[in-house]
Order: sequence, then structure tokens, then C-alpha cells
Amino acid sequence: MGSPQISISSIDNEISCYQDILSPLPRSHPLRPRYVQALAVAYFKRYTLSSQMDDLDKTILHYTEAIFLPLPFPSDGHCRNIFQLLFSLTDALIHRARQSKEPEDVKCCITYLRYLQDLPLKTYGVPHSPVLSSLVEALAIHAESESDVVTVMRDFEEMANLCGELLVYIQKDCRTYPGTPLDLTRWSRRQEPITRVIESLREANRRLPDFHAISIALAWSLLIRFTVTCLVGDYEEAAAILDKTMASHAPSDSPTSYQLPSASILIPFILYSYTSVYGDPEDSEEAIRRLRIALDMTSPDHPLRPIISTTLACLQQRRCNEFGTTGRLEDVLPSNSDAFDLPTGSPSLAKSIVVKSPPITTEAGQHVEVLSADDAITDMADTEEAIKYFRTLLASSHPSGLIFPFSAVGLTIFLLRAFERTDKIEYLNEAISALRDILEMRNRSELRLIASLQLISCLSTRLRLLDHAEDLDELMQLFPTVVDRPRVRVPERFKLSCEWASLARYYDHCATSTAYESAISLMQDSLTFAPTLEVQHFRLVAMRDSYEKLPLVYASYQVHTGQLEQAIVTLERGRALLWSEMRGLRTSIDQLGEADPHLAQKFVAVNRELEMLTMSVLPGGSGETYNVEVDDHEGMDPFGRLVVQHRQLLEEREKLISQIQSLSGFESFLKAPSFDTLRSAASHGPVIIINHCEWRSDILILRRDSPPSLITTAFDFYDRANSLKDRLLDARKEGLDSKQYTDTLSSVLKELYDLVGRPVIQRLCELNVPEQSRVWLCPTSVFCSLPLHAMGPIPSDDGAKQYFLDMYIPSYTPTLSSLIESHKGGAETFETPSILLVGQPDNSMPEAFKEVQVVQAIGPRVTSLISARATPSTVLERLRDHQFTHFLYRGMRLTLLDIVRSRLPNAEFAFLSACHTAELTDESLADEGLHLAAAMQYCGFRSAVGTMWAMADTDGRDVGGNFYKSVFSGRREGIPHYARTAEALRDAVKRLRRKRKVTLERWVNFVHYGA
Repeated sequence: MGSPQISISSIDNEISCYQDILSPLPRSHPLRPRYVQALAVAYFKRYTLSSQMDDLDKTILHYTEAIFLPLPFPSDGHCRNIFQLLFSLTDALIHRARQSKEPEDVKCCITYLRYLQDLPLKTYGVPHSPVLSSLVEALAIHAESESDVVTVMRDFEEMANLCGELLVYIQKDCRTYPGTPLDLTRWSRRQEPITRVIESLREANRRLPDFHAISIALAWSLLIRFTVTCLVGDYEEAAAILDKTMASHAPSDSPTSYQLPSASILIPFILYSYTSVYGDPEDSEEAIRRLRIALDMTSPDHPLRPIISTTLACLQQRRCNEFGTTGRLEDVLPSNSDAFDLPTGSPSLAKSIVVKSPPITTEAGQHVEVLSADDAITDMADTEEAIKYFRTLLASSHPSGLIFPFSAVGLTIFLLRAFERTDKIEYLNEAISALRDILEMRNRSELRLIASLQLISCLSTRLRLLDHAEDLDELMQLFPTVVDRPRVRVPERFKLSCEWASLARYYDHCATSTAYESAISLMQDSLTFAPTLEVQHFRLVAMRDSYEKLPLVYASYQVHTGQLEQAIVTLERGRALLWSEMRGLRTSIDQLGEADPHLAQKFVAVNRELEMLTMSVLPGGSGETYNVEVDDHEGMDPFGRLVVQHRQLLEEREKLISQIQSLSGFESFLKAPSFDTLRSAASHGPVIIINHCEWRSDILILRRDSPPSLITTAFDFYDRANSLKDRLLDARKEGLDSKQYTDTLSSVLKELYDLVGRPVIQRLCELNVPEQSRVWLCPTSVFCSLPLHAMGPIPSDDGAKQYFLDMYIPSYTPTLSSLIESHKGGAETFETPSILLVGQPDNSMPEAFKEVQVVQAIGPRVTSLISARATPSTVLERLRDHQFTHFLYRGMRLTLLDIVRSRLPNAEFAFLSACHTAELTDESLADEGLHLAAAMQYCGFRSAVGTMWAMADTDGRDVGGNFYKSVFSGRREGIPHYARTAEALRDAVKRLRRKRKVTLERWVNFVHYGA
């Protein structure tokens, strides 16, 4: 049977009874000690139920009186001895010290317990272990309120020694004092846990693996130390301990039921802090998962629930910002009732915290959160008061304490606010000095990193104002300390490396090349930070300024320093990142299969899984999703599992690549292509690369067996090119068939000739490239949206109008690598290729039916999938066994992602008879080539024909008919049919141009991509 419930009313009666008995008894009466002790015990029992400090005060008063009363001798069996009374008094004093933090209470406890510790306690009926445990707690409370470093460290040493003694008692009887191990680590809330304590707890955990109090104490200590050192091993060990404890132990079954959820709730908060600057995406997803678990573990009225909900919302918002998961957060964000609102700042709030000697407690850290939220303090006088407060708080904080970061960050926050409001450089100078002091600290890696980031910002501001060389030199030393730190989040490192390069370039610093190289190296990694192609595209658009400009400005710098070959390599590394990544997942492993078949099979398997995942759609979106299987991540939402699986596959792939690169002959496997490799793109004709950059713009002509040829441009080249694009887009709004658009297009083509055409043609002549040769255009930036193939008119001897495509046979290529791939492939055949005709025309498009008839008339090797037969699954299946494909995309339900997912080993050419199939939208990056024509190349098509804007219905019929007549004519014997398509398009476009009433935009519209 359980013990009967004790009510406060019964204890009240008990206290009244003892008071009545004691009232007539003098101090010398032999019964007085018994009833004074009984009265103290009764008051303490009532305190445990009422939590009234008055009851605790009376408990202490009566125990003190009992100690000074003469005890009966020999003992009558009803009274405690002097040593038992002294221990009971210290127990009550510790309870009061927990609430009041009164120094005298703590000092008395420590004095009394040290005295008891040295006695033969067993003789006096006082158990040794509780005395040691209480002394540890008293020392912990003392350490929390003590500012003298020497005293604090002396307390820690004593506590560490007590830990070893306590573990002996715990091992003998772990049921007697289940809370003791947690008491051992109370002090860790303020100071970094002593290594000896953690080692002692590890040893105890090894000896007593089922004693959950020890496990939780060890996890607490490791987690607190992790917040100071950011040693991942501490976090992983703590998380494993708590997960194991939770899996094997229900909180309601143990006295540790409160500590267990509290310790588990600590993990996601620490992860949230850690992942703000450190870690990979899976760390954030793990924090979200654990916060959800913590939310489920807490009751609606739990004091931590609002903070858990708010932290979860912050992580979800960060996920949204990084991955663009907008519109899919409703089911995972906390409800409004769970939201945690920080107090609204006001002048009185600032004044309320300004004290001469601020207490070193966790409340001070909360002040920092309040004061730094939403610019709560706007008045300059209050800002000054806050600065004074944090100066005092910082001066009285121990550098290794948990309060120190709040003090340091709070001071710099308000110093910078003061500078922003007054423009007084003194505030900025003091902030810089404070941040420098933080960087001098040891064993506070997380704080030093935050300080480094803030110091970079402050020094950059002061450099812009004062232009001091010392600030520049310090910045050039600071940037690499963050950029080169592998555990810092990749997007943060990439962003900083871009800032570093920009600043170094502006000041012509010797670190410019190093900074640019760091940035370009992190560029691809910052993209694969995201799990799917959809999310990666979102990141590209969100950071388009950095992604678009970085390769261009770095290449311009290399051209400026005479490194033409390296400039071409740089442009290749920084362009078409999405396609380059996906192409890497389809790398040929024929040679690897011969060298190491097992390794080749593993690499192919990982690539296929990674490709399926990367090209899946976000959970909740429309389309095919990836079936994610992740072990040990119960409670994680579908997107979180997608992120974790993606990171696991990436890590496995990186390991395999390292193994492959260690094989003889595979040292350059999947490394960025060298210039010698890239120059093979010009094996069938020169490639004209246009680098459009505000620093300097250049035209580079790449040839197979000669150094790159540089064409410098005029100082206004950059601005004029931007203007051309803007003018063309503005005029297009008036309608493609409008006179304004025709006039604008005509003037744009003419100016393009002046900017690019004339110098290129002149240089091609100097390089002995004959007219009617194949040439490839590889533009960047705004030139990707301009019709370079139709530059002109070009002056001629006979006075006839001719354009660039009249003098040469032009094609476009988004990158040199894609052009190289277009020329590769299996054994070339000269047989007439099979053609797949795909379309879903309806009665609103009568010309589309005529186009179908024109293509069908080519011959018996045409397979038609028209209208109902043109289902996406059927089309994708039949694409695999046809060399040529003619798409009437009007009405088609096939998406770009459907095409990209396909593997088409026999594909050679695609005619995209539809509007905008080679157009870049406002949501696309110019240098990514995110349009259907480029997607066709990625899927295996060697070449493709597309359109730059809307197409007239009749043009598909006319251009398509003349195109195929040219391709299948007998005048190009000995040339594969796909290699005839560029000239065939040129012929068809010239025929269209000669037709009456054909406007300029109709024939300029058609472009050729690839081989």
C-alpha cells in the first residue's frame, strides 16, 4: 500500500499542537528539544507543499534553535543528534539559497557541510553520500553568483574531487540518490564543464548503464560544453545517450521524468544555435525533427512550449528562405497559441536593467534577446544606458561563462546601433575593439566565429569611411579564417568569399586571385546544398547576383592579368551549374568498369539514386516525388527526409569519387576540365565567347590548335549591351508584329554588329577562318538573350543585305562542355535517321495539322504520335528508339522535367516547333541555359532547333519543310545527318526571309544549338 496523502490542513493542526506544547516550556525543559525539532520538521513538510518562503524561514529558525538547545543524554530516541540537525539545517538553507541566491546562506551551507564531510558520519547516523551531494550543489550555487575567477575555479576543483567520491556511493546503491548526478552538473549552466567531471560521469555511465540519472547528467555536461567548443563529438555523444535513454525509459516511470524531457528539449535549441553558422542542411532538419518531438513531449501549459514553438518557426522560416518551400509550411508551423512573443521594448525597459553591478544570471542573457529584438530601443539616451549596462556586465563576466557571449554580443549590437544613429566613429571603433578582444579568447569557437563575421562587417564599414590600409589588411586576414572553415555553412562561406573577392579586386590587393578561387570553388557546393533541381533553381534565382557575376568578374580579372586560358576555364566552371551537376551524374564509366567493375557498379548505383532524388519534386508539389527511406529519423517531415537522404548520397558519392581518383589513370576523374580539354570544343570550328562584365568586357575566340584570340572592347560596351536587351524587351511588350518592335529589333541587330559582329568578322578573317565555316556562339549575361546569329546588316560589295548567318553557319552552345559532349557518341551512321513526330494540335491551330503533314511526307521512317496517342509516357518511351524528334509543342503536356529525366541513348536531333523554346525568362539565369533547347542537349540530343520568342503558326510548316529537305538532300554526303542541321536551318531561314511580308522577327526567331 502507498503512503497516505498528507494535506496542508493536517500539517497546520500538527504545527498548532507543537506550538501549544512548546508555549509553556522553558529552554531548560528536557522535552523542549524534541518538540522544537518536530516543529521544524512540520514547517519543512508544509513548505514542500506550499512553497511559501515563510515556512522555510521558520524551518531554518527552529533547526537553529534546536542546535543550541541542550540535548537529552543519553538520547531518548525521539531527538536527532547535533550532526543530524546540522545536516537538516543545511538542507533547508540550500532550498532557500536556490530561490534567493543569498550569499550568506550559501557560505553557511558550505562551511557546515565541509565540517560534516570530515567526520565519521556513519557513527552519528548521517549518510555520507547526501552530504557530498549537498556540498556539490552548494558549491554550484556559489559559483553561479561569484565573480572572482580564482574563487570560482577553486570551487570547480573541489566539485570535481567530490564527483569521484560520490560515484563510489552511487555505484553501491544507485536507487538511494537518483538526483545526485544532475546536481553535479548544475554549475555547468554558467561555466564550461571540467573535463575531469565529464570523464568521471563517463566512467559512471559505463559502470551503471541503466542508471538514467547519470546518463542525463553526462548528456547535459556534454551539451553545455558543445555550446562553448562546438566539438561535434560532444553533441553526437550526448544525443546518442539521450536517445537511448528515451527509447528504454518512460519519463513517468522515474524520478528523472522532469530532467529527461528538459535534457531532450535542450538538444534542438543547441542545434538551432549551432546550425545558424555551422553545419549542413541535415543538421537543421535534425533540429526541426527534435523540436517537433519536444513539442509533443510538453503539455500546453509547459513554460518552455512557447519558446519551442517560436524556435521551430524560426527554423522553418530559415528553411523557406534557403530552399524556397513557400506555401508548404502550414502543417508544420506552430499555431498562434504556441507563439512566443518577446516583450515590447520601451525606454523604461532599458533603464530597468541599468545597475551598477548586474547579477551574473541567465536573466541577463534574456535581456540581450529582448533588447536586440526588432530594434526595441529607439531612443539614443536609452541606447547609451544599454551600452553602459553591457559594458558593466561584460567586465564582470568570466570569459568562459555562458553569460559572456550575451554580454559581448549585446555590447556590440548597441554600439553599432549608436553608430548608425549618430555617425560617430567612436562607437564603431569601440565595437571593433570589443570584437577584437573576443577573437583573442580561447575555447570559444562559436563566439569567435560570430565575432569574426561581425568584425568583417564593421571593418568594411570603417574602410569605406576612412579608407585606412590597416583595416584592409585586417580584413584580408579575417576573410580566409571564415571562408576556409569547413564546418561553417557553405552558403555563408560562398557569400563571404564573394565579398572578399570584390573588396580585394577593388583595392587591387594581392589576395584577389585567392579570394576569387575560393569563391568559384564554393559555387557548385553552395548549389548542391539544396536537395532537388527545383530548389537549386530557386537558390540560383535568389542569389542570382552572386551566381551570375562571379565567373564573369573572375574571368575578367584573369584576362586583365593576361591569363586567357584560365579565364576560359573559369567561365566554364561558373556557368550552367545545374546542367553540369546533372551531367556529372551521367558520367561514362566504361573505362572505370574495366579498371574496377565493383567500384563502377557502386558509382553508377549512387548516381542513379541521386539523379532520381535531384529531379523529384518537393513533397506537396505536383509531379513525381522521390520515395525517401531514411533510417532513425522518425518524426521528420517528407522534405526533411529528402534533405537527409540527399546529403547521405552526396557523402557516399564523394567517398567513391575519392576512391576512383586514387586509381592510376583516374586522377582527374570528375575534376573541372582543363583548358586542353575545353579547347577540343573548337575541333569543328571556332567558338566565340563573349564575357559581359562591368569591370571589363572581352571577346575570346577559341580554336583547337592555337592560343585563344582576345578582342578587347570599348569602354561603353557593357552599358550598351544592357541597353540593347532592355530596349528589345520593352518593345516586345508592344507586340511582335508591331512596327515599334520591328524597328527596335532592326536597330538592335545593327548595333550588335557594331559591338560584336564587325570585330569578330575582322578577327576571323585575320585567323584565316573562311566564310561559310561553322562557328559557335557562347555568350554570357545579357548576350544570351540577344540574337547574335543575325547581327547586321553587314556591308557587301553588291549592296545586298546580309547578316552574320549569311557569312557563317552559326550555332549556340551554353557551355564548352556541352558542345564537346555533342560531338561525342557512338559510331556515327550515315543512314537516314528515324523521326518521331509528336504533337497535340486542335482545331484552333489549323497550320499545325499542315506541319504534321509536311513532316509525315518525309518518308516511311516517320513515327507519328498525334493527339490522343501523344501521352507523356508513350512519348518518353518512343523517344528512346528514334534519332530525330519533331515536337509540335503547342498543346503538349510534356514538361522540361519530363525530358530531363529521360535517358535517350539514340537521340541525335530535336526540332522544337513551338514558342519560346530557346528563350530565357525573367526567373532564369542567363548563364544557366534553362530552356528546352538546352535541356535537349543534356538528355543526349546532339543538336536542337528552337525559338527565341513567339512563333507564327505558318512558320513551323514552312521552316520545318525546307529544313528537312535540306537535311535529307544528297549534297552533303559523308556528313552525319545531325551535323547537317545547322546549315539546314540556315537554308530554311533564308528561304523564309525571302518570302513576301515576312517580318524581321519571324526569321530571326529560329536558332540552332549544339553540334
